Amino acid sequence: MPVVRDQTFTKSEQSVLKTFREFLMSPGQMLCFYGPELERYRNALKGLTERGLLVKERFKGAYSLTREGFTAMRMVHPHLA
Repeated sequence: MPVVRDQTFTKSEQSVLKTFREFLMSPGQMLCFYGPELERYRNALKGLTERGLLVKERFKGAYSLTREGFTAMRMVHPHLA
């Protein structure tokens, strides 16, 4: 499990952060998870939100990165453009 500033990430949390990275998301930009993907990552999304790395938006399945989440995303997946 990768560790970022004393934080360890599960495979599911890494996958969520990778999804944000693949869509080139910046802090505050909303990304929607839906269908099977939302169900698959529900616990990871909740955990990242509780740790202050994501913000749950009002729209169903929508989340955005905090500045800390953006930093974590870039450190966990530095090789993605």
